[in-house]
Amino acid sequence: MADTADAPAAVNGGSLLDNTKTSAAAAFDSVTNGPVAQNVKDHSAKASAELSNLAASRKTPDNPAATGQPLTHYHSFFSELLSWKNPRASAIAYASIVSLIFAARYLDVIRWAFKLSWMALAVTVSAEAAGKLVLSHGLATQMRPRRYYTVSRATLDSMIGDVHELVNFFVIEAQRILFAENLGASAAACVAAFISYYLVKLVPYWGLAVIGTTVAFFVPLIYTTNQELIDHHLKNASDAIGAQTAQVRTVAQKQADHLAAVGKQYAGDYTGKVQEMLRGRSASPSASVKPAPVPVAKQPVFPVPPTEEPQKQKVAEPEPVPAPVSEPLGEVPADPVAAEQEPLVAT
Repeated sequence: MADTADAPAAVNGGSLLDNTKTSAAAAFDSVTNGPVAQNVKDHSAKASAELSNLAASRKTPDNPAATGQPLTHYHSFFSELLSWKNPRASAIAYASIVSLIFAARYLDVIRWAFKLSWMALAVTVSAEAAGKLVLSHGLATQMRPRRYYTVSRATLDSMIGDVHELVNFFVIEAQRILFAENLGASAAACVAAFISYYLVKLVPYWGLAVIGTTVAFFVPLIYTTNQELIDHHLKNASDAIGAQTAQVRTVAQKQADHLAAVGKQYAGDYTGKVQEMLRGRSASPSASVKPAPVPVAKQPVFPVPPTEEPQKQKVAEPEPVPAPVSEPLGEVPADPVAAEQEPLVAT
Protein backbone atom coordinates (compact mmCIF):
# COMPACT_ATOMS: atom_id res chain seq x y z
CA MET A 1 0.00 0.00 0.00
CA ALA A 2 2.89 2.30 0.79
CA ASP A 3 4.49 1.60 -2.56
CA THR A 4 1.17 2.24 -4.26
CA ALA A 5 0.77 5.58 -2.38
CA ASP A 6 4.30 6.69 -3.20
CA ALA A 7 3.87 6.05 -6.94
CA PRO A 8 1.25 8.78 -7.56
CA ALA A 9 3.34 11.20 -5.49
CA ALA A 10 6.38 10.41 -7.61
CA VAL A 11 4.32 10.78 -10.75
CA ASN A 12 2.93 14.10 -9.52
CA GLY A 13 6.38 15.30 -8.51
CA GLY A 14 7.81 14.29 -11.87
CA SER A 15 4.98 15.95 -13.72
CA LEU A 16 5.43 19.14 -11.66
CA LEU A 17 9.14 19.21 -12.43
CA ASP A 18 8.48 18.58 -16.08
CA ASN A 19 5.86 21.27 -16.15
CA THR A 20 8.28 23.70 -14.53
CA LYS A 21 10.99 22.85 -17.02
CA THR A 22 8.56 23.19 -19.88
CA SER A 23 7.29 26.55 -18.63
CA ALA A 24 10.84 27.84 -18.16
CA ALA A 25 11.82 26.69 -21.63
CA ALA A 26 8.76 28.34 -23.12
CA ALA A 27 9.44 31.57 -21.27
CA PHE A 28 13.08 31.52 -22.36
CA ASP A 29 12.04 30.80 -25.92
CA SER A 30 9.48 33.63 -25.84
CA VAL A 31 12.12 36.00 -24.47
CA THR A 32 14.88 34.98 -26.88
CA ASN A 33 12.67 34.62 -29.94
CA GLY A 34 9.97 37.16 -29.13
CA PRO A 35 9.44 40.53 -30.84
CA VAL A 36 11.51 42.41 -28.26
CA ALA A 37 14.48 40.11 -28.69
CA GLN A 38 14.07 40.16 -32.44
CA ASN A 39 14.01 43.96 -32.39
CA VAL A 40 17.16 44.02 -30.28
CA LYS A 41 18.87 41.63 -32.69
CA ASP A 42 17.88 43.75 -35.65
CA HIS A 43 19.23 46.93 -34.07
CA SER A 44 22.41 45.14 -33.05
CA ALA A 45 22.94 43.90 -36.59
CA LYS A 46 22.31 47.37 -38.02
CA ALA A 47 24.65 49.00 -35.50
CA SER A 48 27.37 46.48 -36.32
CA ALA A 49 26.93 47.14 -40.04
CA GLU A 50 27.08 50.91 -39.54
CA LEU A 51 30.22 50.62 -37.42
CA SER A 52 31.77 48.54 -40.19
CA ASN A 53 30.82 51.19 -42.74
CA LEU A 54 32.31 53.89 -40.53
CA ALA A 55 35.56 51.96 -40.20
CA ALA A 56 35.66 51.37 -43.95
CA SER A 57 35.23 55.11 -44.64
CA ARG A 58 38.81 55.83 -43.57
CA LYS A 59 40.40 56.66 -46.90
CA THR A 60 42.29 59.64 -48.26
CA PRO A 61 39.88 62.18 -49.83
CA ASP A 62 40.18 62.94 -53.52
CA ASN A 63 40.12 66.71 -52.96
CA PRO A 64 43.48 67.94 -51.61
CA ALA A 65 44.08 70.99 -49.45
CA ALA A 66 44.48 74.49 -50.90
CA THR A 67 48.26 73.99 -50.92
CA GLY A 68 47.92 70.80 -52.97
CA GLN A 69 48.80 68.51 -50.06
CA PRO A 70 46.80 65.29 -49.74
CA LEU A 71 44.57 65.09 -46.67
CA THR A 72 44.55 62.27 -44.13
CA HIS A 73 42.05 59.43 -44.05
CA TYR A 74 40.73 60.82 -40.77
CA HIS A 75 39.22 63.73 -42.74
CA SER A 76 36.81 61.36 -44.44
CA PHE A 77 36.32 59.42 -41.20
CA PHE A 78 35.24 62.42 -39.13
CA SER A 79 33.21 63.79 -42.02
CA GLU A 80 31.31 60.50 -42.16
CA LEU A 81 30.96 60.39 -38.38
CA LEU A 82 29.63 63.94 -37.90
CA SER A 83 27.33 63.84 -40.92
CA TRP A 84 25.11 61.20 -39.22
CA LYS A 85 24.97 59.10 -42.37
CA ASN A 86 25.32 56.15 -39.97
CA PRO A 87 23.08 57.36 -37.12
CA ARG A 88 23.64 54.41 -34.79
CA ALA A 89 27.41 54.62 -35.13
CA SER A 90 27.35 58.40 -34.57
CA ALA A 91 25.09 58.01 -31.51
CA ILE A 92 27.38 55.33 -30.08
CA ALA A 93 30.43 57.55 -30.64
CA TYR A 94 28.75 60.53 -28.98
CA ALA A 95 27.61 58.48 -25.97
CA SER A 96 31.08 56.97 -25.62
CA ILE A 97 32.86 60.34 -25.68
CA VAL A 98 30.46 61.91 -23.17
CA SER A 99 30.73 58.83 -20.91
CA LEU A 100 34.54 59.08 -20.98
CA ILE A 101 34.35 62.76 -20.02
CA PHE A 102 32.05 62.05 -17.07
CA ALA A 103 34.17 59.06 -16.06
CA ALA A 104 37.32 61.18 -16.04
CA ARG A 105 35.49 63.78 -13.97
CA TYR A 106 33.65 61.67 -11.39
CA LEU A 107 35.57 58.38 -11.31
CA ASP A 108 38.98 58.10 -9.74
CA VAL A 109 40.27 55.88 -12.52
CA ILE A 110 43.94 56.04 -11.52
CA ARG A 111 43.18 55.03 -7.92
CA TRP A 112 40.96 52.22 -9.14
CA ALA A 113 43.75 51.04 -11.43
CA PHE A 114 46.15 50.83 -8.48
CA LYS A 115 43.51 49.02 -6.43
CA LEU A 116 42.87 46.48 -9.18
CA SER A 117 46.61 45.96 -9.59
CA TRP A 118 47.30 45.15 -5.94
CA MET A 119 44.25 42.90 -5.71
CA ALA A 120 45.24 40.92 -8.82
CA LEU A 121 48.82 40.59 -7.59
CA ALA A 122 47.61 39.52 -4.12
CA VAL A 123 45.46 36.75 -5.67
CA THR A 124 48.24 35.40 -7.89
CA VAL A 125 50.89 35.57 -5.15
CA SER A 126 48.59 33.87 -2.61
CA ALA A 127 47.60 31.15 -5.09
CA GLU A 128 51.21 30.46 -5.98
CA ALA A 129 52.36 30.37 -2.36
CA ALA A 130 49.42 28.20 -1.21
CA GLY A 131 49.91 25.79 -4.08
CA LYS A 132 53.57 25.31 -3.31
CA LEU A 133 52.83 24.72 0.37
CA VAL A 134 49.91 22.31 -0.12
CA LEU A 135 50.34 20.75 -3.55
CA SER A 136 54.09 21.25 -4.01
CA HIS A 137 53.46 23.24 -7.18
CA GLY A 138 52.06 26.73 -7.59
CA LEU A 139 48.57 27.38 -8.90
CA ALA A 140 49.60 30.52 -10.79
CA THR A 141 52.20 28.45 -12.59
CA GLN A 142 49.47 26.13 -13.86
CA MET A 143 47.55 29.10 -15.31
CA ARG A 144 50.63 30.55 -16.95
CA PRO A 145 50.38 30.55 -20.80
CA ARG A 146 52.91 28.57 -22.76
CA ARG A 147 53.98 31.73 -24.57
CA TYR A 148 53.59 35.27 -23.32
CA TYR A 149 51.47 37.55 -25.41
CA THR A 150 53.32 40.12 -27.52
CA VAL A 151 52.38 42.93 -29.87
CA SER A 152 53.36 42.12 -33.42
CA ARG A 153 55.33 44.60 -35.48
CA ALA A 154 52.53 44.89 -38.02
CA THR A 155 50.03 45.79 -35.30
CA LEU A 156 52.42 48.32 -33.78
CA ASP A 157 53.16 49.85 -37.18
CA SER A 158 49.46 50.17 -37.93
CA MET A 159 48.85 51.79 -34.54
CA ILE A 160 51.72 54.23 -35.03
CA GLY A 161 50.44 55.00 -38.52
CA ASP A 162 46.96 55.71 -37.17
CA VAL A 163 48.34 57.97 -34.46
CA HIS A 164 50.48 59.76 -37.04
CA GLU A 165 47.47 60.30 -39.30
CA LEU A 166 45.34 61.49 -36.37
CA VAL A 167 47.96 64.04 -35.26
CA ASN A 168 48.35 65.30 -38.82
CA PHE A 169 44.57 65.62 -39.10
CA PHE A 170 44.44 68.09 -36.19
CA VAL A 171 47.55 69.96 -37.38
CA ILE A 172 46.26 70.36 -40.95
CA GLU A 173 42.75 71.35 -39.85
CA ALA A 174 44.12 73.96 -37.44
CA GLN A 175 46.14 75.53 -40.27
CA ARG A 176 43.22 75.40 -42.71
CA ILE A 177 41.02 77.20 -40.17
CA LEU A 178 43.73 79.73 -39.31
CA PHE A 179 44.42 80.68 -42.92
CA ALA A 180 40.68 80.79 -43.81
CA GLU A 181 40.64 78.09 -46.47
CA ASN A 182 36.94 77.69 -45.71
CA LEU A 183 35.52 81.06 -44.66
CA GLY A 184 32.44 79.59 -42.98
CA ALA A 185 34.44 77.12 -40.90
CA SER A 186 36.93 79.82 -39.86
CA ALA A 187 34.09 82.17 -38.85
CA ALA A 188 32.40 79.40 -36.84
CA ALA A 189 35.69 78.60 -35.09
CA CYS A 190 36.16 82.30 -34.30
CA VAL A 191 32.68 82.52 -32.73
CA ALA A 192 33.25 79.29 -30.77
CA ALA A 193 36.60 80.55 -29.43
CA PHE A 194 35.05 83.89 -28.46
CA ILE A 195 32.18 82.24 -26.59
CA SER A 196 34.53 79.74 -24.92
CA TYR A 197 36.76 82.60 -23.72
CA TYR A 198 33.91 84.00 -21.62
CA LEU A 199 32.23 80.68 -20.90
CA VAL A 200 35.32 79.14 -19.32
CA LYS A 201 35.00 81.63 -16.47
CA LEU A 202 31.65 80.08 -15.52
CA VAL A 203 31.90 76.45 -16.68
CA PRO A 204 34.64 73.96 -15.73
CA TYR A 205 36.80 72.38 -18.39
CA TRP A 206 34.96 69.07 -18.37
CA GLY A 207 31.65 70.90 -18.83
CA LEU A 208 33.15 72.88 -21.69
CA ALA A 209 34.30 69.60 -23.26
CA VAL A 210 30.75 68.17 -23.01
CA ILE A 211 29.29 71.33 -24.58
CA GLY A 212 31.85 71.27 -27.38
CA THR A 213 31.20 67.59 -28.12
CA THR A 214 27.44 68.17 -28.16
CA VAL A 215 27.75 71.13 -30.52
CA ALA A 216 30.12 69.25 -32.83
CA PHE A 217 27.75 66.27 -33.12
CA PHE A 218 24.34 67.94 -33.15
CA VAL A 219 24.88 71.06 -35.27
CA PRO A 220 25.46 68.91 -38.41
CA LEU A 221 22.44 66.81 -37.45
CA ILE A 222 20.23 69.90 -37.17
CA TYR A 223 21.53 71.17 -40.51
CA THR A 224 20.89 67.90 -42.34
CA THR A 225 17.40 67.67 -40.82
CA ASN A 226 16.42 71.23 -41.83
CA GLN A 227 18.71 71.69 -44.80
CA GLU A 228 16.18 73.28 -47.16
CA LEU A 229 15.01 75.90 -44.66
CA ILE A 230 18.55 76.75 -43.52
CA ASP A 231 19.83 76.96 -47.10
CA HIS A 232 16.95 79.29 -48.01
CA HIS A 233 17.73 81.70 -45.18
CA LEU A 234 21.45 81.49 -45.86
CA LYS A 235 20.82 82.34 -49.51
CA ASN A 236 18.70 85.37 -48.56
CA ALA A 237 21.38 86.56 -46.16
CA SER A 238 24.07 86.02 -48.80
CA ASP A 239 22.07 87.98 -51.39
CA ALA A 240 21.56 90.88 -48.97
CA ILE A 241 25.22 90.95 -48.05
CA GLY A 242 26.18 90.75 -51.72
CA ALA A 243 23.93 93.66 -52.65
CA GLN A 244 25.25 95.79 -49.80
CA THR A 245 28.81 94.90 -50.74
CA ALA A 246 28.18 95.83 -54.39
CA GLN A 247 26.73 99.19 -53.32
CA VAL A 248 29.70 99.91 -51.09
CA ARG A 249 32.06 98.84 -53.87
CA THR A 250 30.31 101.21 -56.35
CA VAL A 251 30.53 104.17 -53.96
CA ALA A 252 34.17 103.40 -53.23
CA GLN A 253 34.93 103.16 -56.96
CA LYS A 254 33.30 106.54 -57.60
CA GLN A 255 35.28 108.15 -54.81
CA ALA A 256 38.47 106.56 -56.09
CA ASP A 257 37.81 107.81 -59.62
CA HIS A 258 37.09 111.33 -58.31
CA LEU A 259 40.27 111.37 -56.26
CA ALA A 260 42.25 110.07 -59.23
CA ALA A 261 40.86 112.80 -61.49
CA VAL A 262 41.60 115.54 -58.96
CA GLY A 263 45.08 114.15 -58.43
CA LYS A 264 45.68 114.01 -62.19
CA GLN A 265 44.50 117.62 -62.54
CA TYR A 266 46.80 118.86 -59.79
CA ALA A 267 49.65 116.82 -61.21
CA GLY A 268 49.09 118.40 -64.67
CA ASP A 269 49.04 121.92 -63.20
CA TYR A 270 52.22 121.44 -61.25
CA THR A 271 53.87 119.75 -64.23
CA GLY A 272 53.04 122.76 -66.44
CA LYS A 273 54.43 125.18 -63.86
CA VAL A 274 57.61 123.17 -63.51
CA GLN A 275 58.04 123.07 -67.30
CA GLU A 276 57.54 126.84 -67.54
CA MET A 277 60.17 127.41 -64.87
CA LEU A 278 62.58 125.09 -66.64
CA ARG A 279 62.00 126.85 -69.99
CA GLY A 280 62.64 130.28 -68.43
CA ARG A 281 65.88 129.12 -66.93
CA SER A 282 67.04 127.54 -70.17
CA ALA A 283 66.27 130.80 -72.16
CA SER A 284 68.37 133.06 -69.88
CA PRO A 285 71.33 131.14 -68.60
CA SER A 286 72.82 134.26 -66.97
CA ALA A 287 69.66 134.67 -65.08
CA SER A 288 69.81 131.17 -63.88
CA VAL A 289 71.84 132.34 -60.94
CA LYS A 290 70.36 135.58 -59.69
CA PRO A 291 71.87 137.42 -56.76
CA ALA A 292 69.73 137.79 -53.83
CA PRO A 293 67.93 141.13 -53.88
CA VAL A 294 69.61 143.67 -51.64
CA PRO A 295 67.12 145.42 -49.46
CA VAL A 296 67.02 149.16 -50.30
CA ALA A 297 67.70 151.30 -47.31
CA LYS A 298 65.04 153.80 -46.61
CA GLN A 299 66.36 157.33 -47.52
CA PRO A 300 65.45 160.32 -45.41
CA VAL A 301 62.99 162.68 -46.99
CA PHE A 302 64.66 166.10 -47.86
CA PRO A 303 62.95 169.28 -49.11
CA VAL A 304 63.02 169.99 -52.84
CA PRO A 305 66.08 172.17 -53.69
CA PRO A 306 65.41 175.55 -55.37
CA THR A 307 65.88 175.69 -59.13
CA GLU A 308 66.28 179.56 -59.44
CA GLU A 309 69.39 181.42 -58.51
CA PRO A 310 69.04 183.49 -55.43
CA GLN A 311 68.95 187.27 -56.09
CA LYS A 312 71.41 189.53 -54.35
CA GLN A 313 69.80 191.95 -52.03
CA LYS A 314 71.29 195.44 -51.73
CA VAL A 315 72.47 196.14 -48.29
CA ALA A 316 72.29 199.77 -47.20
CA GLU A 317 75.79 201.19 -46.73
CA PRO A 318 76.35 203.00 -43.51
CA GLU A 319 76.77 206.76 -43.74
CA PRO A 320 80.36 208.02 -43.44
CA VAL A 321 81.25 209.33 -40.08
CA PRO A 322 83.15 212.68 -40.25
CA ALA A 323 86.68 212.46 -38.97
CA PRO A 324 87.57 214.52 -35.97
CA VAL A 325 89.53 217.65 -36.56
CA SER A 326 93.07 217.40 -35.23
CA GLU A 327 95.98 219.81 -35.00
CA PRO A 328 98.41 220.00 -37.92
CA LEU A 329 101.40 217.79 -37.43
CA GLY A 330 103.75 219.53 -39.84
CA GLU A 331 104.73 218.76 -43.31
CA VAL A 332 104.47 215.28 -44.65
CA PRO A 333 107.71 214.25 -46.40
CA ALA A 334 107.36 213.53 -50.03
CA ASP A 335 109.58 210.49 -49.96
CA PRO A 336 108.74 207.73 -47.61
CA VAL A 337 111.00 207.48 -44.70
CA ALA A 338 112.55 204.14 -44.27
CA ALA A 339 112.35 202.69 -40.91
CA GLU A 340 115.53 202.68 -38.95
CA GLN A 341 116.87 199.31 -38.70
CA GLU A 342 118.10 198.21 -35.37
CA PRO A 343 121.56 196.78 -35.35
CA LEU A 344 121.78 193.08 -35.12
CA VAL A 345 124.62 193.26 -32.66
CA ALA A 346 124.53 195.60 -29.81
CA THR A 347 127.38 197.98 -29.58
